[in-house]
Amino acid sequence: MTETKKSDSCCGEPDAVKQATSASEAACCSPSHEAMETKDVLVCCGPQLKSTLASGTRTEKRCLEIDFLYLDLSACERCQVTESTLEEAIEEVARVLETTGVEVALNKVHVTSEKQAVALGFLVSPTIRVNGRDIQMNFRESLCETCGTLCECEGGVSCREWESEGQWYTAPPKGLIMEAILKEVYGGAGEGRDEPGKPGEAPENLKRFFAGNL
Repeated sequence: MTETKKSDSCCGEPDAVKQATSASEAACCSPSHEAMETKDVLVCCGPQLKSTLASGTRTEKRCLEIDFLYLDLSACERCQVTESTLEEAIEEVARVLETTGVEVALNKVHVTSEKQAVALGFLVSPTIRVNGRDIQMNFRESLCETCGTLCECEGGVSCREWESEGQWYTAPPKGLIMEAILKEVYGGAGEGRDEPGKPGEAPENLKRFFAGNL
């Protein structure tokens, strides 16, 4: 997996700027003012960018952005296992995708307030998104003792369960994550996946968790 860095150039590749032959190519390295205000980390400067190899040939590269949103990694076992499984899945698919000119960037987002949850369209913890879309919207929730203990919430807190081949799991199987990533790259990504919810109200479950952590 190629690590990306915050930079004014295309994913840390200044040669791409020097060799841009048109305004449209150069523009990919200049994020809009609005984008700079809303994102702390520049993951990629567009769906495609030019890369110069050691041999002097040029190839198309694409950035695949994966977001991991969670409530807690200090105690919540579901978040912890989901994080480790996601990292293993990315490590495996990144080897394949790199050969086809796709770079994978993982962003981890600790959701710490109701306001932040609403802004992100965060509905359930943990959540995995590929290029901004939840990898599985037909989730369900069940009581999570560790998160309930963290906030000492009356009635407890529920965390996500994942469905795979007719079975439900408290952490996503690695194959489920890998399939979602590959579908995004090679097609079929829109099946059963939605964009984050529009700003509104956070689910009662999350309200209870954040209120208990004040």
